Amino acid sequence: MTPRKPGLTLQIFIALAAGAIVGAIWPAHAQSLQVLATIFIRLVLVIIAPLIFSCLVVGIGSQSRMRELGSLALQAAGFFVVLTAGALALGMGLALMFRPGQGFAVNPAVPAEPVAQAAESFWVRIFPQSIADAMARGDVLQIVVFSVIFGVAVTLAGKAGHPVLRLCEALAQVMYKFTGVIMLAAPVGVFGATAALVGRQGMSAGLGFLSLIGAVYLGLALLLFVVFPMLLVIFRIPLRAFFQAIKEPFVLALATASASAALPRAMENMEKMGVPRPTAAFVMPTGLSLNPAGTTLFVGVATIFLLQAYGMPLADSAMMSLFGTLFVTSKGIAGVPRFGLVVTAAGLSSVGVSSDVVGAGIGLLLGIDPLLDMPRTAVNTTGNCLAAAVIARWQGTQLDSSTGGLSMQYPIADDEAGRDQS
Repeated sequence: MTPRKPGLTLQIFIALAAGAIVGAIWPAHAQSLQVLATIFIRLVLVIIAPLIFSCLVVGIGSQSRMRELGSLALQAAGFFVVLTAGALALGMGLALMFRPGQGFAVNPAVPAEPVAQAAESFWVRIFPQSIADAMARGDVLQIVVFSVIFGVAVTLAGKAGHPVLRLCEALAQVMYKFTGVIMLAAPVGVFGATAALVGRQGMSAGLGFLSLIGAVYLGLALLLFVVFPMLLVIFRIPLRAFFQAIKEPFVLALATASASAALPRAMENMEKMGVPRPTAAFVMPTGLSLNPAGTTLFVGVATIFLLQAYGMPLADSAMMSLFGTLFVTSKGIAGVPRFGLVVTAAGLSSVGVSSDVVGAGIGLLLGIDPLLDMPRTAVNTTGNCLAAAVIARWQGTQLDSSTGGLSMQYPIADDEAGRDQS
């Protein structure tokens, strides 16, 4: 029997351990392995522009389909925006409060100064003179602005815009596959980054990440045990029934680090709790891309951590710009492998951080990302279940898992009832 190949997360853990061992035993040679991480990081950075463009255009251009769902789509979109914006603000706030990146030892050879910003107004600077130039320079804000306007134009063009939308859908699918292919090299990049880091700084380098891990775990715990229960109480959703319903999906998402793997059981359990099937069928799959509360919180903490680690404080206006970029970008490219790291790279680029620093920062996060991936994915799944329950309550549905199904939760048309009885 052919032995089963270990999954990507296990491969990254193995690469992390191997890199630490090599860096500790052969520190001088290990530092030269940084080239492996640099190549991998460059491949990640080259994804950002086409991925943001294609996904944002598809997301906005598909709104005409969502309008057919009326109030359900509006309610879902509103809840997604509020929850993920709150999660991002919580993550950035925790990082600013506990300063996990302060005193973190980074490679002194990497320049730690942001790229000089133009003297013109921020509001002028976010509009590109040329989208090709913006993509070549990696100016994420300009790419986002162009993509949003382009997506709106595609929607307004009606049938004439359909071929463009299909082209962008195809491009988005290709970029997903492209990202997947590149992520196959993640263990190699992690091995090189870890070996070089430990070779330079010794085994104590890992201790610097404890504050980052602690801040992320604290934020996820606050979402899971404070924010989510508060929303359950506000919308009069039975707490015990809800947590009983999400127990199995939560464990599945935690074990597999995949919200998609937990989705079928999550939808089934929420329907048993009383969420109408049309609501669960629309809200929960959509929430995979638009409502990743746990990952959004991680992005907020990680981005501020890297700015602190490289000694680059931001003014209040730049911090607001960073918040907006992280929020919009997370909606554009959610669902791709390790998309939290891609969003973090995009956010840093948007506030003028040089590509060298962005690449080095993502290299720092690569090794510990699996430790944070599983819990944040479990929180993502819980947030999607919460969204389905809240929107069901907005629609007037009474939720109670003791009913054993949906028949008592919303009326069935006479002709459907007749067919059920026959």
